[in-house]
Amino acid sequence: MALTETVPAGAPPAHEGILRRQSLRESAARTYARSLPIVPVRARGLTIEGADGRRYLDCLSGAGTLALGHNHPVVLEAIRTVLDSGAPLHILDLATPVKDAFTTELFATLPGELSEKARIQFCGPAGTDAVEAAFTLVRTATGRSGLMAFSGAYHGMTSDALTASGGARHTGVTRLPYPYDYRCPFGTGGERGAELSARWTESLLDDHKSGVPRPAGMILEPVQGEGGVIPAPPNWLRRMREITAARDIPLIVDEVQTGVGRTGTFWAVEQSGIVPDVLVLSKAIGGSLPLAVIVYREELDAWQPGAHAGTFRGNQLAMAAGTATLAYVRRNGLDRRAAELGARMLARLGGLAAAHDCIGDVRGRGLMLGVELVDRAADADPTGARPADPALAAAVQRACLDRGLIVELGGRHSAVVRLLPPLTITDEQADAILDRLADAVTAAVRTTPGPLGSSPTTLRGTSA
Repeated sequence: MALTETVPAGAPPAHEGILRRQSLRESAARTYARSLPIVPVRARGLTIEGADGRRYLDCLSGAGTLALGHNHPVVLEAIRTVLDSGAPLHILDLATPVKDAFTTELFATLPGELSEKARIQFCGPAGTDAVEAAFTLVRTATGRSGLMAFSGAYHGMTSDALTASGGARHTGVTRLPYPYDYRCPFGTGGERGAELSARWTESLLDDHKSGVPRPAGMILEPVQGEGGVIPAPPNWLRRMREITAARDIPLIVDEVQTGVGRTGTFWAVEQSGIVPDVLVLSKAIGGSLPLAVIVYREELDAWQPGAHAGTFRGNQLAMAAGTATLAYVRRNGLDRRAAELGARMLARLGGLAAAHDCIGDVRGRGLMLGVELVDRAADADPTGARPADPALAAAVQRACLDRGLIVELGGRHSAVVRLLPPLTITDEQADAILDRLADAVTAAVRTTPGPLGSSPTTLRGTSA
């Protein structure tokens, strides 16, 4: 079947049939397809073309996987080179030139203190596999079993990863408060809230009556992505590093979504200057193809052969695409570009928030940005935060799609509009993204009632 086709008069378009069959045959667990009812057939850079001929600016980027956007020439060339070479595509954990080149390029991007004495474990193809590997690693190395994780976290959908994300109950995981300026768990926000979070952690670890034994490790995200684009304050990250190091607790940093230049430095931990014991990496490191690894201090390398494995941990095409992506980001300074462009986009989002009572907060790092939608008719809490408005956020997402802009929702109440554009976008494309988003917000607030039946949200200083 052609990518676009002519259908008989009166017959439904082909893409509608594809969408209908998907709804009949795929599981109820599907997510993105529900809020983004499109049928992509072509893609390049920031742009996706649907089977209906419509074009969209993609600010989802495969949930942050596409650092260089869709089908970047250097990625395609790397894949073609492997295919044309006759190299094996499936090699388990055997050594190959392609794998060696990937590891060398990856280590060249790491903080020097880690890369000098690092080990790498190739895991299954998804980030959640790498999270599970990290947990197995630290449990083996320390002989302990418990873990510390943070409220609002997302680390994957396998058993332990889901538990650490708050999606399941498990007595072996201690949940800690994550600094969240707009909705501070301590009601203070700012540096004070971050300091109280650190003190809480210290108290649990040092009070022998707390009921929390010394864990095998602590896992955190330097910016919570699915949790609502919540950046951790650099000082707080340094405190977590000090707390764990002083107590011989391995610190695991999940950079599955924040890595490869996304937040304005190659790895988000660089902004605080910390060096974790374990880095969990996936998404962009595979250059759009499935790949996941953990990189860790050699002192932790205490497990036995086969302690963690996976049939598809030797994806040669992903390693080649990943090598090309890592090198392109590094050589072209796309991390610095993300920092500069992200700051300008965040400033414009601040202007959008000033114009709309329904925007409670805008935040982010680099090209990882979030806009939190709230119920303007509700009373604010003592810190100034209003209740989340997931219905309005969904309306904004739909209005964005109507205007040719793909965005995702996140946060505890799915009320945060998330922007994850490729690191390769131009200034003009960034402006187009924000223009469409602003127009979508304006349209959505005029038609969407508040979550408790309140009147439609309005522009600041205007009537409905």
